[in-house]
Amino acid sequence: MRQQWADYRVFWREFRRTFESTGAVLPSGPAVAAALARYVREGENHSGGRRILEVGPGTGAVTGHIVRAMRDGDQLELVERNDEFVARLRERLQNDDALRPSAKRIVLHHAGVEELPEDRPYDVIVSGLPLNNFSVAFVEQLVGKLSRLLAPGGTLSFFEYIAVRRAKAALSRQAERDRLCGIARVLGELLDAHEIRRDRVLANVPPAWVHHVRW
Repeated sequence: MRQQWADYRVFWREFRRTFESTGAVLPSGPAVAAALARYVREGENHSGGRRILEVGPGTGAVTGHIVRAMRDGDQLELVERNDEFVARLRERLQNDDALRPSAKRIVLHHAGVEELPEDRPYDVIVSGLPLNNFSVAFVEQLVGKLSRLLAPGGTLSFFEYIAVRRAKAALSRQAERDRLCGIARVLGELLDAHEIRRDRVLANVPPAWVHHVRW
C-alpha cells in the first residue's frame, strides 16, 4: 500500500505538470493492467523466450502484471521519456519485491519509442500512451513505428477510455474536434484492419477499451 501511494503521488504530480503526455490522473487500474498483459500471459511460447516491450510504463502499474505473466527466457524492455517516471521505475527495479527478482531480465530505456532501433522486433508490445492527447501526425507516426517494431505474428495491446474522445469533442472548439476526429480516423483504420480482440473493462475509472492488434 505504501508503494501504491508513492506511485499515486508521482503520477498526480506529473499529471499536473505534463498532462499532454501523462494523460490520466491515476495509473492504470488492475483490471486494465491485466487486460493489457493478456498476450504476455496467453501468447505462444518462443524458442529462447520472447522479446516484450512496454511503451510508456509510467510508474509501473502495468509492468508488474507483465512481469508476473512472463515465462522463463522472456526479456522485457521498458521505454519511458518522463524523467520522474524513469526515476520511479529505477527505484522499483532495485527495491520493489514485485520487480526486483526479474530486474536482470528488464532493460529500461530513458527515451521515446521513436528512438528505438527496428532491427530486433518484439513478440509482444504493450502501450500505455494516452493517444487521445497527441497530434494526429504523431499518432500516425506512432502506429507506423509500432508496426515496424512488432515481429510477424506478434501482438500490440493498447487502451483508450470509453466514450472520452466523443465527450471531449462535443465540448471542444472546432480545432480540437478536428484533432480528435483525426485520431478516431487513424485508430479506426488500424482496428478495422488488424484488431483481433477487444476487452471492455468496466472496473476502471473511467471504464476503458483494451485493443489487441496484429499486422
